[in-house]
Amino acid sequence: MFCPFFNYENKVAKLLISNNQTVSTAESCTGGLVSSLLTDVSGSSNFVLSNFVTYSNEAKEKYLYVKKTTLSEHGAVSEQTAREMAEGLIKQTCADFAISITGIAGPTGGTKEKPVGLAYLGICSENKSVVKKLLLPKLLPRRFMKFCFAKMALYYLIEFMKGNIND
Repeated sequence: MFCPFFNYENKVAKLLISNNQTVSTAESCTGGLVSSLLTDVSGSSNFVLSNFVTYSNEAKEKYLYVKKTTLSEHGAVSEQTAREMAEGLIKQTCADFAISITGIAGPTGGTKEKPVGLAYLGICSENKSVVKKLLLPKLLPRRFMKFCFAKMALYYLIEFMKGNIND
């Protein structure tokens, strides 16, 4: 069960180190917070490979190989974009695992179809990718929303590494 105050970053570190594996991140709505949490762990240079903050669509296209058509047809905040971000990150960095997150942290920017508090999390390995839809209450302060999205990314990465989640 997810708890935003659990130290998921240490659990991720232990799993990656014990299996001699690496992770890379591609973040939009969290602005590098997933990366920050991971690098707060001492010795993180042994398992953190590369991290990108790709806030703009242009950065998503250039660094993560997200297709322009995906962005125009589905938008930056979509299952398709999160999947392409994670899959592009694996290609770009050759990490064992890639995490991508794109969403709307608010308090502005939401629509009826894509409300504040919506995010998509992509997690990818060499032969598998999943996308999780995250939805938080729109009344949460922006900073706490970003924090919860980042912690959820780490929680689901652990579940992915254990083989507990599928698309």
